[in-house]
Amino acid sequence: MSFEVFSYESLVHAVSGAMGSVTAMTVFFPLDTARLRLQVDESRESKSTPAILAEIIKEEGLLAPYRGWFPVICSLCCSNFVYFYCFHSLKENYLKGQQSTSSVDLFMGMAAGVINVLATTPLWVVNTRLKLQGSKFRNAEIHSTNYSGIIDAFIQIVRDEGVGALWNGTFPSLLLVLNPAIQFMIYEGLKRQLRKGAYRELTSIEVFIIGAVAKAVATTVTYPLQTVQSVLRFGQFHKSTEQSNLLSSLKSIKCLLINRVRRYGISGLFKGLEAKLLQTVLTAALMFLLYEKIASCTFKAMGLQKALYKRR
Repeated sequence: MSFEVFSYESLVHAVSGAMGSVTAMTVFFPLDTARLRLQVDESRESKSTPAILAEIIKEEGLLAPYRGWFPVICSLCCSNFVYFYCFHSLKENYLKGQQSTSSVDLFMGMAAGVINVLATTPLWVVNTRLKLQGSKFRNAEIHSTNYSGIIDAFIQIVRDEGVGALWNGTFPSLLLVLNPAIQFMIYEGLKRQLRKGAYRELTSIEVFIIGAVAKAVATTVTYPLQTVQSVLRFGQFHKSTEQSNLLSSLKSIKCLLINRVRRYGISGLFKGLEAKLLQTVLTAALMFLLYEKIASCTFKAMGLQKALYKRR
């Protein structure tokens, strides 16, 4: 079976997804700042998202909630471009014009997620460091960093910690391919249910709601691993050097999860979930809305709209 890597349709999906995600993240970026601070700074008490943002602004300045915006947007743009392109390209080549199913959406979402993680993890490691740089932490064990930008962060991490440090958190990230896979499975399944064979364009409200529902479910299910991922990317959790990378990663994940439960109980695994849900649900809903509108307008101009509905 032939496999076409380059597809104009997949490119439209990738560009639409990247543009939608960048716009949505910019709008709700302060909410992500609050979530990340709660995940990494274990000594900070869990409070409402507005309270956390008020503390950050009071202690660090009015623009502090947007610290690290540029590297995050760069990483997000690249990550979503890769994910949307791979997801739709793999589906298009597998289905050959047939309608998709939930199992196909899940499998293709996981495959696209693996490719995306391996390709873009260094960008996310750097953006996590830059986003937390200059923050006032409650945890005295966290050391400050001094990066002047994206390139300097790459250079310092490679020089001081080795090339492998750019892939910190890769193993939990690979486990977390379930997050977008579940999200896309639910989203695409709800779209098919709403259309019920009519091959119509969904309304803005319908797209916003199903995008929010899909992300809420995926985020809640995988949140403990997302917390571990953030801690490992920040790079201040010491892993064992006497074991293989795989065993060391597994032990790190296990230790972080157990320590959280011992110190804070089961609720510690979901510290910052409120901020994460508020940010990620709204961001995903707006992202899917913009993605669908951009892709729809482009495909209408190409005269491909009806044929594409039948395959999704």
